[in-house]
Amino acid sequence: MKVLLVNGSPNGHGCTYTALKEIEKTLRAEGVETEMFYLGNKPIGGCLGCGACKKLGKCVQEDVVNKLLPKALEADGIVLGAPVHYASAAGQASCAYDRLFVMSNGAFANKLGAAVVSCRRGGASATFDQLNKYFTISNMPVVSGTYWNQVHGNTPDEVKQDLEGMQNMRAIGRNMAWLLKCIEAGKNAGVALPEQEEKNQDQLHQITFYGAVLMPLDADTQKRCFCKK
Repeated sequence: MKVLLVNGSPNGHGCTYTALKEIEKTLRAEGVETEMFYLGNKPIGGCLGCGACKKLGKCVQEDVVNKLLPKALEADGIVLGAPVHYASAAGQASCAYDRLFVMSNGAFANKLGAAVVSCRRGGASATFDQLNKYFTISNMPVVSGTYWNQVHGNTPDEVKQDLEGMQNMRAIGRNMAWLLKCIEAGKNAGVALPEQEEKNQDQLHQITFYGAVLMPLDADTQKRCFCKK
């Protein structure tokens, strides 16, 4: 059993990291293998909507997101972390997570998912809702805690003083570990994972994902994305 924790903050050891680290410590205490993945502090482009990843198995934008995908595919659980910027996830985190879940092409089904957000004061609930949508559109069971998954503070030390928030991080870790063990026990007892139906395509002539229609691209973009008309 392995859980991947993704730090979507530009600050590698800031508030988001502090929250994720508390979950990681709890998971390890419960015997679950973990890996922390840092998106870095370089710009990350958004999804181009070209659909090339469906053919290539990776994004045409060669950056950290292509390194994240195989780690997410091999994990049994994924924890997405992000700081709150203007009542939503930080821009680079949003871009990275958009592309990650588009590239997954449904392969994250039945993996456990949990979202963690950090903020100084407001916007946490809106960001928490944003991140949870990645899981709920992907057939992923969502792990909860004792409150909405958020910590408050402007520095790591201030986050550690958010006793309720840190307690909730430990609850998330314990709940995720318990669910992973339950799933493993079910498999060993012969309980199969839910059968997935093939997705219904309302418009076969258009490529659609996540509620957005990928419209025909201009010739230059098609060439860059290895797409054909």
